[in-house]
Amino acid sequence: MFHLAKEQIVILLSTPFYILIIGGELLLSHLQHKKKYTVKDTATNIYFMLLNAGIDLAFRAFYLGVFAYCFSLKLVNWQNPFLYWICLFIAEDFLYYWLHRLDHEIRFFWATHVTHHSSTKMNFTVGFRSSVLQPLYRFIYFLPLPLLGFQSLDILFVYSATQIWGIFVHTEYIHKMGWLEYFLVTPSHHRVHHGSNPKYLDKNMGMFLIIWDKMFGTFQKELSPQEYQPIQYGLTKNPENLNPVTVIFHEWMQLFKDACQPNITFRQRWMYIFGPPGYSHNGSRHTSRQLREIENKGY
Repeated sequence: MFHLAKEQIVILLSTPFYILIIGGELLLSHLQHKKKYTVKDTATNIYFMLLNAGIDLAFRAFYLGVFAYCFSLKLVNWQNPFLYWICLFIAEDFLYYWLHRLDHEIRFFWATHVTHHSSTKMNFTVGFRSSVLQPLYRFIYFLPLPLLGFQSLDILFVYSATQIWGIFVHTEYIHKMGWLEYFLVTPSHHRVHHGSNPKYLDKNMGMFLIIWDKMFGTFQKELSPQEYQPIQYGLTKNPENLNPVTVIFHEWMQLFKDACQPNITFRQRWMYIFGPPGYSHNGSRHTSRQLREIENKGY
């Protein structure tokens, strides 16, 4: 019960924090006539959050059972509680980086994650714009944690706690955070992540620590207007007139359509499903890497 209470405490503490920062940003946006919020976009963000939470709760008994089984096989017995929590935090953030990175680099997973990037706005509520179906597979990435001796509910607690920071970084009102820019994911870093500009695609995948991006070559700092074009939020091609169903499944429908084209090879079908987003066998679309190459060549 103590472990369950910890997650409930996170929710109770974070709710007034969310109300405060969203209310403040909304008021400032209104006073400055910057239109950083729209009713439709904000409603979609909340809709995605509720769907994601519902799927997570419905699926929780299953993945907690898998975690419990892995914990029964644990390889480490922690004696120092301070070291336990520090290592859990670092290990979970590291595994989240790879979850997020593969969501961007493999189209099968991008078809789920694309919903989070479908807003053309950047405000705190965009942090609630969840990858709706991600709870169905997200737990797989965290299976090493119970095997390393971390309790299942502690894993959920740390994930919930870092999600608070994940909401906080969705804003244009915080420019730079000084020395914190060196090792934390900041609003500046995360604005880059949501950019559809070629230079910014598939960059800054971390949840809390930016060090993984710097270690594994996916870091890109936010450039000034003198250095590069302003950030364009959303997708490289934003869908239009999506209803509440197709806004979640539009990329899945396009994936199926692409993979079922006539007169293409098995490898090409495979690439349409498990290759990078933007792959095409005939050059009709471009991957992130190809878009950067085109931009660098100036055409």
